Amino acid sequence: MRLLHTSDWHLGRAFHRVSMFGAQAEFIGHLVTTVRERAVDAVVVSGDVYDRAVPPLAAVELFDDALHRLADLGVPTVMISGNHDSARRLGVGAGLIGRAGIHLRTEPAACGTPVVLADAYGDVAFYGLPYLEPALVKDEFGVAKAEHETVLAAAMDRVRADLATRAPGTRSVVLAHAFVTGGEASDSERDITVGGVAAVPAGVFDGVDYTALGHLHGSQTITERVRYSGSPLPYSFSEADHRKSMWLIDLDAEGAIGAERVDCPVPRALARIRGTLEELLADPRLVHQEEAWVEATLTDPVRPAEPMARLSERFPHTLSLVFAPERTPDDPDVSYARRLAGRSDQEIAEDFVAHVRGAGPDEREQAVLRDAFDTVRADESVREVAR
Repeated sequence: MRLLHTSDWHLGRAFHRVSMFGAQAEFIGHLVTTVRERAVDAVVVSGDVYDRAVPPLAAVELFDDALHRLADLGVPTVMISGNHDSARRLGVGAGLIGRAGIHLRTEPAACGTPVVLADAYGDVAFYGLPYLEPALVKDEFGVAKAEHETVLAAAMDRVRADLATRAPGTRSVVLAHAFVTGGEASDSERDITVGGVAAVPAGVFDGVDYTALGHLHGSQTITERVRYSGSPLPYSFSEADHRKSMWLIDLDAEGAIGAERVDCPVPRALARIRGTLEELLADPRLVHQEEAWVEATLTDPVRPAEPMARLSERFPHTLSLVFAPERTPDDPDVSYARRLAGRSDQEIAEDFVAHVRGAGPDEREQAVLRDAFDTVRADESVREVAR
């Protein structure tokens, strides 16, 4: 069986205020063409179909167009909700849509109920594990701790239990939206840290033939059988070095995996350039960046006059301007943002406690802070869905 694995469409998202609607529509066309020309048997979409719980109308219309075009091909599609999606909204009409071969899996309780497709060698069971917010699903899975690993492990126990009841030789595919250990994050993914831990080990998915992951925006191979497709389009300058693609997966009669990357059309290259304003305007090596979307980091010791206007004369698609004067870390003028760069909310809060009190929080206080951040994130998830 030939699968096309994609995820993280983020329909409705812009790139530094530049609309990506046209590029997203072009991607949907590319996806449909790939399905048709590469004889794909099933499409799997591993979450974050939309960029937010209540997407704009244009994004909903584009999703509707994608569903109709995939259904017209007669190729089954299995989709799950991600942490950016409203599971309840995405899942509306799932039973009816399923009759057209588009299978939406957004309910945590249904993790152990697969979509079963068949090829010449027998059945392939597709299990959809939507994004599982630990605080919201721990009771459903009967786990004591609201942690990513515990709820995913419980969901996978249901998958393996169902698979054990099926005919010998039944192959299996799991769709999941999670941060798996070994994956490389970028700036454009929403933080899903719970209890100070965001990642789960790949071993959670042992026992199935292929795990199609979503959430991280870079295409990555965690193991031969556990892969991220990545987002089809860039959504931050941290993705400047990404090769945007989908996975074409061949699952043979014994469940062995063959994998090929299928490149996605990207509207414009990304470039990150750094130096003083005069250096960037004069450097002949930057000629290839002149038509790219540019993030420019200026290292001038004093902010130059009209930097964006001057940069745009050479780099007309400059979208982001960062000021980072070359100073020593102990310089009092080092910006607050630079001091916080790369630090988690938990670390920032602990630093604040240490600054105010003269000593950092103890283990009990660290646990209180973690619980507070986890509660706020869970509450935000509930309110997003309820809007």
